Amino acid sequence: MAEAERTIETPDTPDAPGAGGTGPRTPADGSVPADGPAADGTGDTAEGTESGATAVAGKGRRRLVALFTVAVVAYLLDLVSKTLVVAKLEHHAPVEIIGDWLKLEAVRNPGAAFSMGEAFTVVFTVIAAAVIVVIIRLARKLRSLPWAIALGLLLGGALGNLTDRLFRAPGVFKGAVVDFISPAHFAVFNLADSAIVCGGILIVILSFRGLDPDGTVHKE
Repeated sequence: MAEAERTIETPDTPDAPGAGGTGPRTPADGSVPADGPAADGTGDTAEGTESGATAVAGKGRRRLVALFTVAVVAYLLDLVSKTLVVAKLEHHAPVEIIGDWLKLEAVRNPGAAFSMGEAFTVVFTVIAAAVIVVIIRLARKLRSLPWAIALGLLLGGALGNLTDRLFRAPGVFKGAVVDFISPAHFAVFNLADSAIVCGGILIVILSFRGLDPDGTVHKE
């Protein structure tokens, strides 16, 4: 009878092996349960965190490479095109590309993009330099390829026009930008202006879609 009573009372004992209480359960064959210490993942926490940080850092470096690659390409295209325009087109008649609708015409522009604000050359020079600094600072948190392309276009365009401001006549911070793309009924502009506008449009699109420079997506 005593043995039978012990058998009946066993399920009500919380710490008894095999009981229905809250204590740890061990299979009859002595194997380690699936939810035991070896399977809870705590042993791999440090390694997983380190791997995640390495992956994020690697992604950030790739986005930086993309940003500066786009910037360098945009800058070099602008620089080469302006050099050719000054050498071949300046003081010459405009070259017609599509009749009167599109011409290549060398124009020295002391103002901002698209020949605006000619009385504020120094102001626009300072703004361009500030934009470059902001982009470089923002690049440290960059994890999005579309944002890398957009900022690369802005950076390359800003550097292209800033180079003119610093090194072309009439002097440092007052240099006139070389423009040469002349559509009908529109202002004359250059490749740097085009890069800046394209980068700005892309940033607006990315912002409307909720994509941040760090790669996160948020919905309003």
